[in-house]
Amino acid sequence: MGVAPRRLVVSGDDFGAAREVNAAIVGAHRSGILTSTSLMVTGEAAAEAVALAKEHPRLAVGLHLVLAQGRAAAPSAEIPHLVTGAGSFRDRPILAGLRYAWEYVARSGRVELRREIEAQLAAFASTGLRLAHLDGHLNMHLHPMVLPILLEVAPRYGIRAVRLSRDDLGAALRYDSRHLTRKLFEGVVFRALTAYSAPRLAAAHIVTADRVYGMHQTGHVDERYLLALIGSLPSGVSEIYCHPAEVAPAVLAAYQPGYDHPGELAALTSAHVRAALVAADVQLVSYAELV
Repeated sequence: MGVAPRRLVVSGDDFGAAREVNAAIVGAHRSGILTSTSLMVTGEAAAEAVALAKEHPRLAVGLHLVLAQGRAAAPSAEIPHLVTGAGSFRDRPILAGLRYAWEYVARSGRVELRREIEAQLAAFASTGLRLAHLDGHLNMHLHPMVLPILLEVAPRYGIRAVRLSRDDLGAALRYDSRHLTRKLFEGVVFRALTAYSAPRLAAAHIVTADRVYGMHQTGHVDERYLLALIGSLPSGVSEIYCHPAEVAPAVLAAYQPGYDHPGELAALTSAHVRAALVAADVQLVSYAELV
């Protein structure tokens, strides 16, 4: 029996958040290794992102579900427990997650979460783009109060692939031991979320990658990181996700302090990275090709 091939999805998040992000996503797809992106349907540059996606049909586009640090798609009056009066979600993801857990106990909270999730899915459907996959801003799509709703509505909205954020903590720490406390916390939280989510996604016949990289190295998925990672990719399907932008967008600056957006763009378009992929016999794919 032969060795399973190594296939790699390279994703850029926050498509539609700002024009600087849109330009980087398209540039990294056209001139680099990026195969997929995920759209923030309420982002200030979402309309431009949709138009660019239609000009680049080989770029697979998913939904970047936003339930923290962004604007809601549903009217504020219909989801009063989820948003501020201005229609924005809470900025701190941990507090937002705890609030969703608390509100979920009451039927009104479940109704509001479903209303907002369906509003974002409907907004994506209205673009006419094919939904390649679904992921979440800050990985909120794996929240135990959110995932069951996604699984329930998946057949209606054509959700066939979902990012299952299971990064390799050991490898991440061997590469870069900075931000140790954050990475250890993420490791504990997402180990539990993976244990909860993986069997439910599998039972629903929803495609996931075997391994997802980039969460622990968020904001610093640079050339050195990619070169270190490519040679050790396991067989099967892996995903690397990142947050490229031509310059740090003002709309994201408060949420992503210290992110090296231009450095990530440079890594995605690096000739050294592309050569490493060829040398390692890694096949670039998108979620659209996996379902």
